[in-house]
Amino acid sequence: MSLSTLNQSHTISLLVANKPGVLVRISLVFARRGYNIDSLVVSPALDGKFSRMTITAHGDRQTLEQIIKQSAKLVDVVSATEHTIEEGIIEKEMALIKVSCKEKDRTHIFQIVDHFKGITVDFSEEALIISLTGATEKLNCAIAMLKKYEITELVRTGKVLMTRGSAST
Repeated sequence: MSLSTLNQSHTISLLVANKPGVLVRISLVFARRGYNIDSLVVSPALDGKFSRMTITAHGDRQTLEQIIKQSAKLVDVVSATEHTIEEGIIEKEMALIKVSCKEKDRTHIFQIVDHFKGITVDFSEEALIISLTGATEKLNCAIAMLKKYEITELVRTGKVLMTRGSAST
């Protein structure tokens, strides 16, 4: 098994009952298998009785399959599925990036923001806050370009996703 196979990124979607303690039980399944959660997004589903969890983690496929099976067996879990780009999903992430902004650098920073279709949500003499939405790779690239201007704060949401067409997420 190659190192890249052992350290693949996986995105798992769970539909769970919107009850206290469900998140802890899901997290314990990951922890018992030695999987670290890279990002976790939880929000109520359409009717409020259920919540949608989107979890991104790195690790090997075999362990991931065990995690999904164990998660699906939990009482409050309706469904647990790994999603891939190949199956036809839309995935997005959002980031707020605070960049130190000297007057001489403003034009360059604004060009980067414009290129990545970002929005400047706050602007002062010393700093600006940029909002970016898109695929994880797009955000990573924008952040890499902005690092030379001194990023002072960074907050990311983690991935959210939905399957295309009439298929259920």
